Amino acid sequence: MKKFFLGMVLVLLVVCVFIGWRVFGPATAFSGDNYFLYIRTGMTYEQVVNTLEKDTVLRSPAAFRFMAARMHYPENVREGKYEIRKDMSLLSIVRMLHNGRQVPVKIVITKFRTTQGFAGAVSKKLECDSATIASFIHNGDSLRKFGVDSNTFLAIVRPNTYTYFWNTTPSVLFQKMYTAYKAWWTPERIQAAQARGLTPVTATILASIVEEETKAQADKGKIASVYLNRIAKKMKLGADP
Repeated sequence: MKKFFLGMVLVLLVVCVFIGWRVFGPATAFSGDNYFLYIRTGMTYEQVVNTLEKDTVLRSPAAFRFMAARMHYPENVREGKYEIRKDMSLLSIVRMLHNGRQVPVKIVITKFRTTQGFAGAVSKKLECDSATIASFIHNGDSLRKFGVDSNTFLAIVRPNTYTYFWNTTPSVLFQKMYTAYKAWWTPERIQAAQARGLTPVTATILASIVEEETKAQADKGKIASVYLNRIAKKMKLGADP
């Protein structure tokens, strides 16, 4: 009887160790250091699991389903970009997805000549496509709160590195850029622009023209003065860029 009891304890111990290894040990099966899971807006739980199975991300999809069910993940799928590291456990993966802990994406803005160029570059980093971003730009109602229109919206897109979540909407995208734009235009800078008959938007447009005229820092002030004189005389700028 004693041997039988010890045998049962040993079996239970082995089972517990196995379950613990399944839950807390490395659960991934892919090569490389990490895998990025993109959950698009509207994706179902089954579509998420199918993606993980198709890309052979998990050692045991069945164990994932079991853990996900226990943590109520099937009813709480959240869209976004998620980084699954090679050393992550099943518990860590399900908890990350359930809590919506996305990995942020960085968008580096230098300069763009056209709305198409801007929309195309940004859409490569986000869920929304270039057509959706372009549609937002050309919608007067969308841009009105930012004080620009489809011809002047690039004035608020300042060169910078912006951090977003992958499923960021065009509205949130521009709001963050507009906040950075407003922060740069301090009362002192606005006053300096107004003293030259400019607004923050027209000053930005003029600066972009000067920037295209020359890369020589020493010449930019002279070129700007020429344009400012023409503006004061209500002349056309006659600018090649």
